[in-house]
Amino acid sequence: MSWDLPPDAVGETVDSTRHAVKGSDDARAARGRLRAVYPPDLRALIDLGPERVVLGRLPDDLTSPPLLHPTISRAHFVIEWDEGLQSHVGKDLNSRNGAWVNGHPAGRGWHPLAVGSVLRMGDVLLVYEDGHTLGHQDPADVSRDHVPGHSLAIRRLRAQLARAATDISPALIVGETGTGKEKIAHELHRLSGRTGEFVAINCAALGEHLIESQLFGHIKGAFTGATDNQPGLFRTAEGGTLFLDEIGEMPLALQPKLLRAIQEREVRAVGAHKNVKVDVRVIAATHRDLAALARSGEFRQDLYARLALWDLYVPPLRTRRSDVLYWLDLLQTEWQRERGTDNDPRLELHPSAAEALLLADWPENLRGINRLVHDLSTQPRQGPLRAEHLPDWIHAPVPRSQGDRR
Repeated sequence: MSWDLPPDAVGETVDSTRHAVKGSDDARAARGRLRAVYPPDLRALIDLGPERVVLGRLPDDLTSPPLLHPTISRAHFVIEWDEGLQSHVGKDLNSRNGAWVNGHPAGRGWHPLAVGSVLRMGDVLLVYEDGHTLGHQDPADVSRDHVPGHSLAIRRLRAQLARAATDISPALIVGETGTGKEKIAHELHRLSGRTGEFVAINCAALGEHLIESQLFGHIKGAFTGATDNQPGLFRTAEGGTLFLDEIGEMPLALQPKLLRAIQEREVRAVGAHKNVKVDVRVIAATHRDLAALARSGEFRQDLYARLALWDLYVPPLRTRRSDVLYWLDLLQTEWQRERGTDNDPRLELHPSAAEALLLADWPENLRGINRLVHDLSTQPRQGPLRAEHLPDWIHAPVPRSQGDRR
């Protein structure tokens, strides 16, 4: 267990699975984590193993940390590992101020805890994550400004970034719109130590003929309007990184030429007769399921295989709910700094509003939080924001045809 720790002080976490046999299958399978995310000054990390854990202000069970908040009962909530469900389950211990799981009263029965489950005890909010603090080291060299967050999902991403950064192989960044894929690409370039430029192009914004000229360059007279020689983005990024955003939109006819450029490390300008060697690392990004597109023939399988030598997945906010309120604070700081209003009062959340934000679907991801900050910061307010003060779109469920990638 760890408690009363700063957000990144996880190196000294005590393993709460110490009562299980080390290395045993049940100890590994039962690992999960609760992170306290509200109120902001209550910092607690609770690593869960197969043993019973009582949560409260003064729990008798010495294996669990005290949650020091006036709305928490002495013994408030209990969590156990259910072998049949293969998940942690919890129930209220007749607490004075009650408990809720994902917005529903916990009552007297047992409630399964899944990835992203939001547990409310009194006015304290915790998020359940799949994994264990001790099993995921967080590399210090990856910038927390470029890749913010305290969730285990983001710690895993930072660890993968650190491994991928210095390799010359291409990398594919997959994630929904608004998850910050270009910032991830920038961080890969920064960590790579490459001295050339970071050059970006949006493959969805250009037509087939124009994108070929943009990527590989052209010579004077190669086509109507080619009034001079242009080197193209591959050569502009010499010694650096070429970022191909929305690679899933690249025309099929151009994909063999891109594959050859990556494999052979050389390009041929439109209208030219000779290839030119290039030293460029290619990073691509997409919000689409590129593997499925490759299987259906809508994207070349060989190009997908080449791009995905490093396959980096940026999880959506709804699968890393423990970062939602953190991002709200970050983007509010940015919003105020851009407008010179740093000294204005900060948004203050009532527990009901904090819970609603944690449970929101966030289809726009970080863009949605930025939109919320703008909405709330441009309206007069008095006192803490309650759930009913939030915009209607926060509460609206978004239907999904595909399951979330874990």
